[in-house]
Amino acid sequence: MTQQVPSTEPELAGVRNFRDVGGLPTMDGRRVRHGVLFRSGHLAHATEQDAAFLASLGLHTIFDFRNAADQKLEGPDVELPGVRNVNLPLSDPADGAEFWKMVRDGDLDQLRGILADGKAADRMITSYRTIVKERTAEHSRVLNALADAHVPALMHCAAGKDRAGISIAVTLLAVGVEREAIVADYLESNAKHRRYKVRRNGDQSTAYTPEVMELLSPLFDARAEYLTAAFESIEETWGGVDAYLEQGLSLTPEARERLRDRLVD
Repeated sequence: MTQQVPSTEPELAGVRNFRDVGGLPTMDGRRVRHGVLFRSGHLAHATEQDAAFLASLGLHTIFDFRNAADQKLEGPDVELPGVRNVNLPLSDPADGAEFWKMVRDGDLDQLRGILADGKAADRMITSYRTIVKERTAEHSRVLNALADAHVPALMHCAAGKDRAGISIAVTLLAVGVEREAIVADYLESNAKHRRYKVRRNGDQSTAYTPEVMELLSPLFDARAEYLTAAFESIEETWGGVDAYLEQGLSLTPEARERLRDRLVD
């Protein structure tokens, strides 16, 4: 039995970008049930009060999509009693290690070289396409676990925007949520209180100049074009959502129906 969460979004001190995706409309006129599917940034800095709130949700499973490098940087998730933690990295720790080092440490000329003239947005689009096409085993595991009643569930990565955003989107596609509603929920990550805190080394006056922040913004924004690229990859690779779910993610029609029963009113 799942618990009904308050309609007002909680203010968590150490967890950014937390929200319940309940209430989103499906194409057949139903809505995602409240209190069964949550998304957020990492839980490594959760306060005691944050942890108490998360524990009150009756979570069955937390899916952590961070890789080992992320966990080393931020720390492990806070332990919640009776909750199953599943780590399914959706990006390789070595992927772009030098790139992210330059994002943290690079001077203005280096940042211009790797981010200017649309290169930052292009990198994000490529990443979204890659995660959809190459991380099918991980997404299969998530959807089949949810279908097998591993709910309520929380999905998170570092910022709760990209890897968690794609996984939430895939889940919502599987239960028939309208595309526009999926994108609208994804774009909620742009709210100021939800945004990931950009990490830059060096002197405050030089590390966060307006030009630097403008160069970095495509990496830390939620942009509709990113998620649209993931959707386009599904169409291009599998020909549509149904084939993607059944062939790409090994989600049988029976499991998909169970998934709908778990998540949709």
